[in-house]
Amino acid sequence: MPLTTKDDVVGYLPNTLVVLVSTVAIVVLGDIGRSPRMMYHAQSFAENGFLTYIVGYGGSKPIPSLERQNKVQIRHLPEPPKSLGSLLPFIIYGPIKVLLQVLSILHVLLVQVVHPPEFILVQNPPTIPTLAVVWFVEKITGSKVIIDWHNLGYSILAMKLGNSHPFVKVATWFEAKFGRTAYAHLFVTTAMRDYLVQKWGLRGRQLVLHDRPPHRFHRSSPQEIHDLFVRLKPSLTLQSSLRGFLPESSAPYSTPFTHTASEHHPAVASTSPVSGSEARRNSIEYRAKIGTSSVPPVSATSPLYKELQLPTRRPDRPALVVSSTSWTPDEDFEILLEAMQMYEIRAGELASLHGKAGNARKEQNEVGALPKLLVIITGKGPLREKYMKEVAELQEKWKWVRCVSLWLEAEDYPILLGSADLGVSLHSSSSALDLPMKVVDMFGCGLPVCALNFACLHELVKDGLNGRTFESSSQLAQQFEDLLTDFPKTPRLDDLRASLSLSSRRHSAPPNVHTPRQPASPRSEEWKWGTWEENWNLTVKPLILSDFDH
Repeated sequence: MPLTTKDDVVGYLPNTLVVLVSTVAIVVLGDIGRSPRMMYHAQSFAENGFLTYIVGYGGSKPIPSLERQNKVQIRHLPEPPKSLGSLLPFIIYGPIKVLLQVLSILHVLLVQVVHPPEFILVQNPPTIPTLAVVWFVEKITGSKVIIDWHNLGYSILAMKLGNSHPFVKVATWFEAKFGRTAYAHLFVTTAMRDYLVQKWGLRGRQLVLHDRPPHRFHRSSPQEIHDLFVRLKPSLTLQSSLRGFLPESSAPYSTPFTHTASEHHPAVASTSPVSGSEARRNSIEYRAKIGTSSVPPVSATSPLYKELQLPTRRPDRPALVVSSTSWTPDEDFEILLEAMQMYEIRAGELASLHGKAGNARKEQNEVGALPKLLVIITGKGPLREKYMKEVAELQEKWKWVRCVSLWLEAEDYPILLGSADLGVSLHSSSSALDLPMKVVDMFGCGLPVCALNFACLHELVKDGLNGRTFESSSQLAQQFEDLLTDFPKTPRLDDLRASLSLSSRRHSAPPNVHTPRQPASPRSEEWKWGTWEENWNLTVKPLILSDFDH
């Protein structure tokens, strides 16, 4: 139910009722479309009756549900001129960039946002200059600042420059000075809350808001998987490394992961009796004649309409592994690269042993086998070109593994996660206090994850229950083998997926007709989960409601 307050109606003018809607400004000093948590915040505020301004840079498209919200207004900040960065040394360009950012944020918050917002929600990091700017605006307008702590800004800078660098010391002081006092603080982990409260003595309300996916994230149905890979066919076709690696397919009837033709009815001929006119319509010659310049003729091997079924997963498909990365130093892609090399060697060894076992079924079962592995990497970032060049050179000699990098639209990303067999997270955390949003997305899509371990990861990934944790490439390669042996029959992987499925069944309304919900099992108490909407309503909504009650 939308929030209403006694201050919404501020008075009467002659023959006019003047109404002020509750407002919030959400400040993201980054690409709005690549800031999922802040977009989810914006949607939640809007759904609760707030006129919501989201302030940040353009670039990627926001999530479709945000674009449909009539209470959300996006205010794009002008990008600092990149040409200056190449012409001037950082010590000069840096302050100029910060000054331009300060002026642009102030212009939006003090000029473009007509009425001072009740709340200003600011993402941290980046820390400089946003925390100081919103602190200044708070003094002028009386808005209440809520800091959403995703990580520690100075820790990210320390990864590049070292802890003892003067810039890192200044950044640490800045973050403590302007981050200490706020109306409220939101944290992505309990560990981060405890650390900052002890280290800096934070003032204001302190609430842990764990990341959760929105309700539209779900396990993909075979139909959704089929439609996705029909759409992705042009992108996959451009990947030269995939030629001859994936099973043969003929869109729209089949993809490398799904097929629609009946296994019990040959594609070329039908044994059921048909009339003469129907036989003529079904003949190869007639079907070839109906092709046009825009619609190619139907081939002789294409199934007849009467032989089509709903898509199902192909038993000969490769295992699909997905990893989302920002291609930055805090995600060690070398670990995945080495694990893929080890898997390539091990899959070849097992295939050789399997062949030597001959026709003896018992011996074959004892040996086991590994499937081909397609690893899809999503995301953009500075190290992408470097690592994908290494991958291209290595997989020229690989038989069992392929790795490709794709950029997907916002609506296709959750479908890909819901289509995959296993997810991989390489996030190591500069502060060891935040959690990878990518794992949250994967869990929301019912996708078990192998995640690089660090201090507070246990708040999200329960090793052996909803995923696996690793600390080296050899451990990751072994987990691939343990979970994917005898694919697509994977009992260990199925157990991990069942834990995520049980927790998701608590929700009463299914996201779509392909994923019906069932009553929860008592076992779901072992692994508590929920949607972003549920978590936000339990944590943030009482915070903003309590302000209106006083």
